[in-house]
Amino acid sequence: LPPASMAPRALALAAVGRDETLAGWLKDVLPPGALDLLEETVQGREARSGASMAFTMQRRRLAAAEELSRQVTSKAKKQDSGLLAAMGAFTMHPIWGLPIVAAVLYTIYLFVGVFGAQTAVGWIENGLFAGFINPWVTALFDRWSPFAWLTALFVGPYGLLTMGMTYAIAIVLPIVVTFFFAFAVMEDSGYLPRLAVMLNRCFRVMGLNGRAVLPMVLGLGCDTMATLTTRILSTRKERMIVIVLLALGVPCSAQLGVVLGILAGASWKAAAIWGGVVCGVIVVVGWLTSKILPGPRSEFIMEIPPLRMPSPLNLARKTIARVEWYLKEAVPLFLLGTLFLFIADRIRALQVMERVMEPLVTGLLGLPPAATEAFIIGFLRRDFGAAGLYRLSAEGRLDAVQIVVSLVTITLFIPCIANFFMIVKEMGMRVALAVAAFIFPFAILVGAILNFILRSAGAVLT
Repeated sequence: LPPASMAPRALALAAVGRDETLAGWLKDVLPPGALDLLEETVQGREARSGASMAFTMQRRRLAAAEELSRQVTSKAKKQDSGLLAAMGAFTMHPIWGLPIVAAVLYTIYLFVGVFGAQTAVGWIENGLFAGFINPWVTALFDRWSPFAWLTALFVGPYGLLTMGMTYAIAIVLPIVVTFFFAFAVMEDSGYLPRLAVMLNRCFRVMGLNGRAVLPMVLGLGCDTMATLTTRILSTRKERMIVIVLLALGVPCSAQLGVVLGILAGASWKAAAIWGGVVCGVIVVVGWLTSKILPGPRSEFIMEIPPLRMPSPLNLARKTIARVEWYLKEAVPLFLLGTLFLFIADRIRALQVMERVMEPLVTGLLGLPPAATEAFIIGFLRRDFGAAGLYRLSAEGRLDAVQIVVSLVTITLFIPCIANFFMIVKEMGMRVALAVAAFIFPFAILVGAILNFILRSAGAVLT
């Protein structure tokens, strides 16, 4: 072989291994008949060994590397704790692993959705912001601000401080901290890949794999932050499917709490219909989206580490790093969304939206006109929309069918303004608008069909 940029031995090995990138060059530089002789020799060697030359060389390389590793490394044999080893085996068992999955998900929901999204949020929102910060800032602007519009911009109903920062810090931050801590515990303990494996078969129906369980569970705390965590998924197609499902049918904990409060005053039939319709919609839309969106399904390959006790120092470091990321990435989006609402209110666009939606709400859904305001507010903040329906239900202005129809529709309604802007950040404005344009008529359609079926069947939901 003539001189080349590669060492002669490496070049010869590549030629023997049939490196296609060398074929043209070898044909030009070798004497006539040399390539035929080389191929004949290689084929003879392969016939004797029963394997290709490329495979044989790779096997020899791995053996040499293993021998070098054996000479220079030593391993101290460590026995796993008997209890942890047994627990690790149970978590992956096809039968006994299922109640463990249910218990873990329920614990995460209690910690994030109840303690984080309700208890901690109540302390910070009602105690700190509503009781001290917001009144103090409002009084400051009322006294010193020279312009009424400037006061409204910062401390009005859609103020950057009284709404934007309150939402970002008092409402979402406690959910973020509790979820990231729970996520770090599952990560450090080794249970996270086990959870993904156990739920992989369920999510495959929707074109996803087990990793999708994490943002879906977080969505029960906050859909906005769940949209951010879709980054753990391998492909854009999978991220798109989960983002659509989060925006469509996964209620945040605040909205879920209000919805369950309304259903508590109804009957078990109403709760069963609401849960069945919402879960059915999620599965069907996920399956259809996986068929429509282009792109392959990612391979689901997970390394399963041993189960272990998490390190408190590691938990603290991971939680702090991820919360810092949230403050830099997400808080500006809350402020941007609040500014959008302020401008829409000032130019009376919100009032126009209410007038446009009223015929749909009263005609197709069979709800009273006052429910229109709840759906408009639901776009601004999901739990506020559900709270409007709660007020109507408490006042006796909704019958049993109207309660079910309104709750199904508000659950499937377009994402809140913060979630919308998060989709813009993650997927772009075109995708965010497409998601909203699909979900709005789809939610109205599902609500209208449900209203028609229940009224036609004369359903008694008491």
